[in-house]
Amino acid sequence: MENFQEFIAHEFDLPLTNPVLIFALILMIILIAPVLMRKLRLPGIIGLIISGVLIGPYGFNFLEKNIAIDLFSTIGLLYIMFIAGLDLDMNEFRTNRNKSILFGIFTFLLPLLIGFPLCQIVLGYDNNASLLVASMFSTHTLVAYPIVSRLGISKNEAVAVTVGGTIFTDTAVLMILAIIMGKSQGNLNPEFWLRLGISMTIFLTLMFWIVPKMTRWFFSKLESEKHAHYIFVLAVVFFSAYLAHLSGLEPIIGAFIAGLALNRLIPHTSALMNRIEFIGNSLFIPFFLISVGMLVDISVVFKGPQAMMIAGVLTVGAIFGKWLAAFFTQKVFKYTKAQRQIIFGLSTSHAAATIAVILVGYRAGILDEHILNGTVILILITCVVASFATERAARKIVYSEKEVLLSSSEKLSFNNEHILLPIANLQNIEKLLEFIILVKDKKSSNPITVLSVVPNNDEAEQNIIASRKKLEEFKKHGAAAEVSINTIATIDLNATAGISRMAKEISADIIVMGWPRKAGILEKLIGERIYSIINNVDKNLFICHLEKLPVTQKRIVILAPPMAEKEIGFESWVLKVMKLSAELTIPVVMFGVEQTYNAAINIVQKYRLPGSISFTPFSGWEDFLQISKLIDPDDFLLLISARSDAVSYQKYLDHIPSKLEKHFRENNKVIVFPQQNYQTISRKAANGKNFRMKRKIIMARKNKIQ
Repeated sequence: MENFQEFIAHEFDLPLTNPVLIFALILMIILIAPVLMRKLRLPGIIGLIISGVLIGPYGFNFLEKNIAIDLFSTIGLLYIMFIAGLDLDMNEFRTNRNKSILFGIFTFLLPLLIGFPLCQIVLGYDNNASLLVASMFSTHTLVAYPIVSRLGISKNEAVAVTVGGTIFTDTAVLMILAIIMGKSQGNLNPEFWLRLGISMTIFLTLMFWIVPKMTRWFFSKLESEKHAHYIFVLAVVFFSAYLAHLSGLEPIIGAFIAGLALNRLIPHTSALMNRIEFIGNSLFIPFFLISVGMLVDISVVFKGPQAMMIAGVLTVGAIFGKWLAAFFTQKVFKYTKAQRQIIFGLSTSHAAATIAVILVGYRAGILDEHILNGTVILILITCVVASFATERAARKIVYSEKEVLLSSSEKLSFNNEHILLPIANLQNIEKLLEFIILVKDKKSSNPITVLSVVPNNDEAEQNIIASRKKLEEFKKHGAAAEVSINTIATIDLNATAGISRMAKEISADIIVMGWPRKAGILEKLIGERIYSIINNVDKNLFICHLEKLPVTQKRIVILAPPMAEKEIGFESWVLKVMKLSAELTIPVVMFGVEQTYNAAINIVQKYRLPGSISFTPFSGWEDFLQISKLIDPDDFLLLISARSDAVSYQKYLDHIPSKLEKHFRENNKVIVFPQQNYQTISRKAANGKNFRMKRKIIMARKNKIQ
């Protein structure tokens, strides 16, 4: 009994040494601290940092910095930078890259110009020390980025500009660090610059040319091994971080560049992205925030007036410099006050690069312990200020964006959109589900409905039981991407009747169907089963041929006939195309007439959608093969067709599907039948004369195909 008591007492000696107990304590903090902060209406990040202060070696000494904690915190820091690179809207970044560069110049030069005289005149440091500390003012770590990600405003232009500017300012600061260290060691010579230039060139070539090719190959070869995709991505992040270190840059720059390199290969709504964010936000990033708090030594404040003065000067100078950079950015680009606050909040927190700069300078003897202690206090204060400012500004931006949508005379109807996926071959469901998840509006609370129609015959009961069991297996695909899937197996006279009935029962907005497997039968199918669906159910219909992975696509090509903008469903498919473009980070080009293009551009501007559409005039619909010279195998084709009584219907649209099937076998392609007018279809179904007319049209088309 005494031995057991001694064992228990030893286990709880401070600092804790049992790795299981340490891990359990940290997990409890990750679980409880954000909840307590929410009760106090404070950002959860603050709770994690303060918890690190309390349990750290300068608090109650529950934990001390060791290899395991350093490893997890390093992973968390790299994760923050990697997710920032992944979340960056590359289309928006290309559009605003000049803004990002200008913000990077502001947030680098202004704090530097403020910090250098402060350190020389007020603190009395020499040129090297003053330049090193002033460059630390210019750095920032995206500690508050999880806040904007959680509130869903990571695509806002101000956020994109700030994240984009991070790469410029931190790279410039770390270059200054390398120069100062080279100068202090007497290595600042032509050989130093040559080695740095060559290593950076090799690093960037590997990341932006070789890594994307390897990733596409790996994803396509191991398409079904979803867990392997995550391990591969994680390996790329740490490989990139280490290569950056070898190149003379900080590993956080490598992680950010890894995010940029994989940006268009990992759609934001994909199951893989969900795994990356879930694991990072649940474990690694909170570990990093706790480790930041463990660096803080509150006692330095009480070590005399010099320590307090240095900490105060560093903190005020760093915060004011970042506020000034945000202010000039707002004035130049005419941003709102909330956007200025979000820029300030994201860029004012100091942690990763700051610690790197100061520790390197301290170990080299350029800086003293007063600067080191003052920097630790600076980290705590700036992280708290950044969390408050970001949370407050992000909520203002969310509210203002909602107001813009609500004040529009034509509000988006996709908040309650319902997508129906009728399937005949269960083997094709995964690619169709992936496509639907990419284009589905996140705000819609309705599930994706997967439908299987069983013929009403003697084996109907057995077949429907088997169909239900198979359908249940595919719910996991939606669960992986946090998308609800509802499965229905029903009995009807035929597939057409079952699909039409179910589309009406659930008030489906969009019907997604698979492409026929056998070549040459699409016209016949459209003339029979699908033709009856599109003429009896006035829904947006997408007929999909999806063989390649979405991440391998280079651009979206829209083939739009004249008058396509006159259809009721025009706005719907334009919004879906732009959603797909944003998810895959690929451009959109429209072949058609200028009137249709202008109408699409108006929709993009109306809803402030990311990305843009380029235009290529095209009128050779009868000689469709001339367009084949302009289409590459990696283009995602969308043919906008029309029902026989639609405004935009032309006879040549009946023959184009077979030409697509014959001449563009390698391409992913979708045929879109836009919604017309539900009331018109209903009146036709109720009117016997129109019903007989429609029957004649169907029979005539059958005869023509045969």
